Amino acid sequence: MVLDIVSSVLLLGGALFCAVGAFGLLRFPDLISRLQAATKPQTIGLIMVLGGAALQLNVVDALGFLLVALIQVITAPVLSQLVGRAGYRIGAIDRTSLVEDHLGERLRRDGLAPPKGRPGDR
Repeated sequence: MVLDIVSSVLLLGGALFCAVGAFGLLRFPDLISRLQAATKPQTIGLIMVLGGAALQLNVVDALGFLLVALIQVITAPVLSQLVGRAGYRIGAIDRTSLVEDHLGERLRRDGLAPPKGRPGDR
């Protein structure tokens, strides 16, 4: 019975995290905020759902869920970084809101100047 309660809490909590992440994707104003909403809560929510489902399975079957969680944890930040870089390079990110612009400094140093101005100024 305790296992069922823990499993239910994990499943509901994971679903809540995923719903909050999806709501953030719809409501946040810019690309960087949306990337945050698309990676952090979605990853935590998926891990919680997988954990809740794994508690109801035997150990051998639950190990497959561990592999899915590991792949999610590895790929989500990498894809977020790539989408953020692409958005920066095409000018979809408002650079005035950045505290530090490390990518812009690196691009200027390498002779690949980032686009000027704010999005929509092109």
